[in-house]
Amino acid sequence: MPLPGLIARFLLKLKKDEVFRKYLRLRGSLGLLLVVCLRTQSALGQLSTEDHLAEPGFWPTKDSPSRDNFTGPDACGRCHRTKAAAQKQTPMARAAMYASVSDVLHANPLMTFAPGKYQYRIESRASQSLFSVSTGGESLSIPLLWAFGIGRVGQSYLFKKQDANFFEARVTYFKGLGTLGFTPFRALLSPSGVEEAMDRPVGEAEVMRCFGCHTTGSSIGGHFDESHIVPGLTCEACHGPGAAHIHAMDADAMGAPQEATPAIFNSGQLNPTDAVEFCGACHGTWWDSKLAGVKGVSSARSAPSRLVTSKCWGKGDARLTCTACHDPHEQLQTDAAIYDKVCLNCHSNSLATNKTGSHEGNACPVATSRCTACHMQKVFVPEMQGNFTDHRIRIAKAGEAFPD
Repeated sequence: MPLPGLIARFLLKLKKDEVFRKYLRLRGSLGLLLVVCLRTQSALGQLSTEDHLAEPGFWPTKDSPSRDNFTGPDACGRCHRTKAAAQKQTPMARAAMYASVSDVLHANPLMTFAPGKYQYRIESRASQSLFSVSTGGESLSIPLLWAFGIGRVGQSYLFKKQDANFFEARVTYFKGLGTLGFTPFRALLSPSGVEEAMDRPVGEAEVMRCFGCHTTGSSIGGHFDESHIVPGLTCEACHGPGAAHIHAMDADAMGAPQEATPAIFNSGQLNPTDAVEFCGACHGTWWDSKLAGVKGVSSARSAPSRLVTSKCWGKGDARLTCTACHDPHEQLQTDAAIYDKVCLNCHSNSLATNKTGSHEGNACPVATSRCTACHMQKVFVPEMQGNFTDHRIRIAKAGEAFPD
């Protein structure tokens, strides 16, 4: 690991040590020094999402002290009509929904899965999807409440029981299968009974993490607020609560004096490393993946963590951030040719062209188009029953092991 990464790891361990934290509270100057070191490291290496959330200011999934801080996407659309309208059609805007409006469930009114002696079944009608598990003479059924994911790869489900706690369905819809399979890492081949075969309890901390990345304004004052939740990711999920900004803009339009207009958060102003980790708050930073112990092809699910391991990333390049290729306000593009223009920001497209300070990348000797088809390989991730684009940009060679 590079020296800056080792320093960061040491600092992060100290930062999480309760004895050391108490010492810092007594010696404020050392606390300030630690913060400065961590912020300096952020420009050189990577931080985990947990540490970004501990910093002042907005960061994706950070809760808000008050529901009144939110204004809703319609207010944003008054000034940003085109972007707001386009964003509503993106997969991010539909990252979570009530099961009753899931297109996947309506398009597949009966799905079954029988991995052993237990039979799983989701039967959907106009306003309800009933999840059932049975074996022999035992059977349990319960309505699904939430659906996570649009089904491009898969869709998972949550429901509640009489105690009002959340439970995760043991099965997930996978597009690659066209039906149900075990929810990733939740397979039980020999459950103790129908109830264990059916679900897994989900604690509040995990509920907050899941809804934090799939909905907007789900946590207020450190607690999950289901009563006012906004399904999917709207403007304020990435730009922060906007009520103060809207109020100031309205006042400005009316000519009212303003000391300063509260700015809405703009991730475009972040340095390259922080910009990638901003998206990594939900898609996985380098440290998030390392601390979670994710290895092998499973790591391809975390595009930001893979991107920063690319040789051309260096110490961070604004031409390689997530939004350099993917506009979060627009539909995801899957045609490799769409991304050629991004590659040509660094690489020349002819072997006869000399490299320059702004185009320091070599020309490809094999092809002049569809760069990502070769240099960002698709890999099959078994637990997801589908292919993922590996964002570690490299010269991939046939038969080589997947690089961690």
